[in-house]
Formats: sequence, structure tokens, C-alpha cells
Amino acid sequence: MKRVSPYKLVLEREGDMKVEAEAYVAEGTHVETDALDQLRNAARLPSVVKAVAMPDIHVGYGVPIGAVVAATDIVSPAAVGYDINCGMRIVTTPLEHGDVDPVKMAETIRRDIPLGEGKTNVKMHEDDFRLVLEYGVEALKDVTHKTGRVWDVRDEAEEAEDIERIQERGSLLGDSVHVSHRAIERGLGQLATLGGGNHFIEIQVVESVFDEKIAAAFGLRKNQIVVMIHTGSRGFGHQVAGDYMKLAKSLTLDRAPNRDLCFIDAGTPEAEHYMGAMNCAANFGFANRQLMTVLVRHNLKRLYGERMSLPIVYDVPHNIVKAEDHDGKMLWVHRKGATRAFPASRMQGSRYAETGQPVLIPGSMGTASYVLVGTEESSVTLHSVNHGAGRVMSRTAAAGKYGRKGKVFREAAISDRDFEHAMRGIHLICEDKRAIKEEAPQAYKNIDEVIRTVADAGLARIVARMKPLAVLKG
Repeated sequence: MKRVSPYKLVLEREGDMKVEAEAYVAEGTHVETDALDQLRNAARLPSVVKAVAMPDIHVGYGVPIGAVVAATDIVSPAAVGYDINCGMRIVTTPLEHGDVDPVKMAETIRRDIPLGEGKTNVKMHEDDFRLVLEYGVEALKDVTHKTGRVWDVRDEAEEAEDIERIQERGSLLGDSVHVSHRAIERGLGQLATLGGGNHFIEIQVVESVFDEKIAAAFGLRKNQIVVMIHTGSRGFGHQVAGDYMKLAKSLTLDRAPNRDLCFIDAGTPEAEHYMGAMNCAANFGFANRQLMTVLVRHNLKRLYGERMSLPIVYDVPHNIVKAEDHDGKMLWVHRKGATRAFPASRMQGSRYAETGQPVLIPGSMGTASYVLVGTEESSVTLHSVNHGAGRVMSRTAAAGKYGRKGKVFREAAISDRDFEHAMRGIHLICEDKRAIKEEAPQAYKNIDEVIRTVADAGLARIVARMKPLAVLKG
């Protein structure tokens, strides 16, 4: 391993690595040795042409979170991860900080959007559910059995505008025939739910604007109230991922770098089946954030005016694999905890043809989040950047582990007092108070330093910085 710049490491080829691996990590930034070993393993996959990590790199399953892996002849479910199309969305408002009550906003949203694991909300007939799985947000207008508040307050004109601001218009070509019955069971009823872990809804204020022109094009301005939504494909996506990781292991264990990093040969029926199922999970994620947006808008309009315009900035996934053309070569680009950051040249025909793609980067609970924009220079990472801050300690280390009657198996690394201090001035709503310290700001890297690394490396330009006023967590 050698440092080639203040923000980049190169892991030189060794053994059966097909390519050298790269990590955009600034000097002094914490990086787990195990995460770098996982990146080296990704560089051992057959036909791999790129294995690069972002500054938020940390240990994942098979492939580190915060990584981009591109290959010509394989797809790897482990290089996508369990939460397929976990992603980000920002809803803008005409409201100013000081003119609103973020606590009331958060408490109102909570009534309509369930937080935490195992929750249900929008119940669907299976035929309608499969339609959404196969066509995403664009299929919501064709759902036939509509019961519940979300359908009463959904606005098709708003939705048509939203579709223009969602990556791939919120619709990939899914094939639910290749989704297991168990995945269908787990997903039915889970649309418009947040989930647990690091997923959140935040009421934020735009604290700083770094590029006035691009910020205005994105609908952002200083002191503005916005809502950031971070969630994915819930139990449905987890089941799809698990099913196909198991299939990959049965097919290629003898050729894989290790048992956690199996793959499927592209061009085979099994690869076609995985892509059809994975696209279904991606469509679930898009539709999930869309229906949550409907409910967020409904509650904000009840509080501050029915005629209020609440457009989104963008919606972008950060756990997905797609076929992309890079320098004339078609690659299967896996982004696992990594965000696509296309420059203007790759956004022709979209509303972002003049600016480049908005890039939405959350911090940790209690810290800032950012909007960036893609640059031509990011071609070195296949136009990809980080997806967040990245963990510096495990969930167990952060929150501790306790048994019955208060027996301590592992003391929490973050005290209650330190946690409360980190969240000072932010209204927190959480479903699981015992586990909330797993997501404490101290469990994550400094988001400002992470963003500075990306900007200094030329991978994206900073547009705006937001800080949280109220946080809803599972």
C-alpha cells in the first residue's frame, strides 16, 4: 500500500489480484485494515477492471461499504449488499428557518410513517405489488386497489414532476417471476415505512451555500427548510439479496476470492434472473421513498398551507449494480455504499444537463449533510463518490451489549452523557431507545473531513451544507 497523494492510497497488485485497488482516504483518516483486505479481495474477482473505495469505507459483507467494483463478465450480489437501493432523497420547501416549528413537523410526520423494523403501512394486493416491483414509481398510477391515506393525498401532477428528478426515472426493468415467495411475503405492506439501522427522516436547514448558481438550479437557498429521506428496499430487498447470495455461492464458490464474495457469470440465465429480481428491489426502494414523500408533503401542507410547492432535488440510490458505458466499454458497475456522481456531459436529455447530477450525502445523526454535484474528473472512480460519513466503530461497540437483569457483556463506548451532548439542540424521535446509540455521531467519521477529501480529489463540487433540526429514526 502506498500513498500517491494527500487524499489517495493505492493497494498494489499482489497474488491473484487482477488490478490494483484504490482508496480515496485523506492522511490521518481512520480506515479498518479488514475493510482494505475486503477491497483487495474485490480486486481478485474474475474480469474486474476497477476496485475503488471512498473515504467512508468500512467493513461490509464480502465487499466493504463505500466501494465501487466494476467487471466485464460477472455480477456479484455481495458487491451490492443486502439493502438494495438504499438511497437518498431531498424534499425542498419554501419555508425559512425561524418561521417553522421543526419539532411539530417531525411529530406530525411520525403519525403517518412507521419507524423501525418489522413495520407495515401501505397494504397492497399482490398483483398491484408485483406491478410496482416491475415498473417502479411509474406504476403507482396504475395501482387498482387503493386503500389508505397515501392514496387519498397522492398528487399525480407532483409525481410526474418527481419522476424527472429520480435516477432512472424511478423505474428499472424488473421481473418478479424471479423473486422468491418469501420476499413477496416480507415486502407486502412495507411500502412507506422507514425501517431501522441508519435510515432516517431529517428536518434540516440549509446552513451554507457554496455555489449559488447550481444551488438555485437545484432549488436550494440559504436558511431554507428541507426534508431528507434515507431508506431502501426493507425486508423485501434483504430477502432478494440473501436468496441470490446463496445462489451465487452454489455456482462459483470454487472460483470466488472467499465464501462471502461469490458471483454470477454475466450472460447466464442466473445472472438475468438476479438482475430482474434486483431491479424489483430497486423499484421497491424508489417507490418506498416516493410514497414517504407523499406523506411528508401531506403533513407539511396541513401545517403550512395546502398550496405549498414541495419539489424534490433528486433521488439517488447507493446500493445497486448497473450496466454502464465507460470509455466505450460496457461494465457491470457495482456501487455499494457509493453514490453515482455523473457530470453534465452524462446528464444530457435530463433537467440536469447544464449542472450535472445532484449528489446527496448524509452525515451521521446529529451532524451535517451535503449536496454536491458531479464532475468530469470523477471518471477515475467511474463517476462515483461516497454515500455518507462511514462508521468508525461497530454497532455493538457503540451501544454496548447487555443481557437480562442488566448484565453487562460489553460496555458502551459512547456514554449516555456524550450521546446527549452530541444531540444537543436536535429533536430526536426514535422507535428503539435502547439501540439508538448505535447511530450516535461519535460512531461515525467526521462528515466535513470526508466531504473535503472528495472535493479536494476533484470527484465532486460542494453545493450546499445542511444541518439537522429534528431527526426521526427507527
